Amino acid sequence: MLILLNKPYRVLSQFRDNEGRPTLADHVDVPKVYPAGRLDYESEGLMLLTDDGRLQARISQPGSGIQKTYWAQVDGKPGGKELEALIGGVELKDGIAKATSASLFSPPRSLWERVPPIRYRASVPDTWIEVTLTEGRNRQVRRMTAAVGLPTLRLIRFSIGPWTLGGLLPGESRQYTNDEAWELL
Repeated sequence: MLILLNKPYRVLSQFRDNEGRPTLADHVDVPKVYPAGRLDYESEGLMLLTDDGRLQARISQPGSGIQKTYWAQVDGKPGGKELEALIGGVELKDGIAKATSASLFSPPRSLWERVPPIRYRASVPDTWIEVTLTEGRNRQVRRMTAAVGLPTLRLIRFSIGPWTLGGLLPGESRQYTNDEAWELL
């Protein structure tokens, strides 16, 4: 089985936590499924969980080439130079990181409000950009946007390969059979 979950803000991408923070177990009540990749505690959006080890490896392997699209609300107003730098590659502590695409983006009207909301500053604009990667390093989008002078305020993963949030609200999920999941890959 493959479960698509819209992971809420400040939920750990694991099923247990010794510190009592919210986890995937608060949103998925299916035994023996495991995340195929992670989202950090401060990020929201699409996570895939599966009971198929081969499918989990195919989705989460760095060399798989599966595209992941993120919506990032950034502090500032990017011009072409910053977006080109994201695609051309930015130097991070663990090497050069490149996006396959990066563009200005207007979020859909149906985008849910984050609780708590993003801080608002009248003197500093914020902008949404859409960034697509084929890698999946730790906090990669956040580190890349910071490297080009655009700190990320809010980060939502919209898609992984052929799967998208598709109207799922935070905490909601949708299921596919393993056969359906492999067929889509």
